[in-house]
Amino acid sequence: MELRELTTLRVGGPADEVIAPADEAALVAVTLEVWASGDDWLVLGGGSNVVVSDEGFAGTVIRVVTRGIEILPGDGDAVRLRVQAGEPWDALVRFAVENGLAGLEALSGIPGSSGAAPIQNIGAYGQEIASHLVAVDFLDYGTGELGRVEASALDLEYRGSAIKSGRRGVVVAIELELVRTPGGVSEPIGYPQLAVALGRSVGDRVPLADVRGAVLALRASKGMVLDAADPDSVSAGSFFTNPIVSERFAGTLPLDAPRWPVSADISAPMVRPLDSFDPSDVPVIRTPADRRVKLSAAWLIEQAGITRGFRLPGSRAAVSGKHTLAIVNTGATTATEIAELARYIQARVLSTFGVILRPEPVFVGAFE
Repeated sequence: MELRELTTLRVGGPADEVIAPADEAALVAVTLEVWASGDDWLVLGGGSNVVVSDEGFAGTVIRVVTRGIEILPGDGDAVRLRVQAGEPWDALVRFAVENGLAGLEALSGIPGSSGAAPIQNIGAYGQEIASHLVAVDFLDYGTGELGRVEASALDLEYRGSAIKSGRRGVVVAIELELVRTPGGVSEPIGYPQLAVALGRSVGDRVPLADVRGAVLALRASKGMVLDAADPDSVSAGSFFTNPIVSERFAGTLPLDAPRWPVSADISAPMVRPLDSFDPSDVPVIRTPADRRVKLSAAWLIEQAGITRGFRLPGSRAAVSGKHTLAIVNTGATTATEIAELARYIQARVLSTFGVILRPEPVFVGAFE
């Protein structure tokens, strides 16, 4: 099977074999069989945060498609959900909103599966899954055991986790704790753009359905909601993470460069060679030890001269016409063209501001 058929960016060559276990027990059993065979393996959920090379994947792809949402027994306003890994993320958010559970409403419209959410520690519009994740059921490659891993052991950080950093295995299910609020209102609005869209102020609480509707509209305006009628949605979502740098370094940027304080002491972004997306053997340059701030990758890209709709001559990969953080497949685009455009954007931002943007998607296969 061509993996372009299983990814939202619609690039990627064939896999030797693709297996999609129908239930949780089969997922565990099949995965253990694949591991025992010694073949290379790849876990694929919704395919929304991955770029597969044109050569494809020489091994077995395990598609996680198991679905189900269970409300766990409990008392009070705190409500725990156990969600199977293949449940589409936005279906989970819709379930929470419809049942008056606050905590995920600002994460509406994010593509992909629920099992992938903690790996990436997804976040948007002032919310992050780390705030509500209790634990994951994890099939560990090292031990072959299925066990419960508490959220505190996952090293969750901005768009990262211990699993993304190299703890190998398969997320089988996730457990979340949400809150049943009086009147079905949201958590306090934590993002100015969302507050403006709602006609409210940061810190206000509004009906959950209103937040979900506003977020979906905002994401659609940026081509960030999967829509067969919208060519700008044929992407891997945001292609670059917002760089986190020292406040001292941020002070060297133009005064109008957007920046937000980061409460946690998160490391400065990795600096990647422009000719490689291989995360191994990459030097890390750390800025002076002072307060961290987050920059806007979209602003850096735009100010480096990369406009919406930009593409390299002769290439079918393009920057989204709606948002400079997305790279889109305009039709029959190759993974090589996607990587070439990404490197060019990195080079422009580096030469203009001295910042190397870190790609957000996972790269599978060889990229020259």
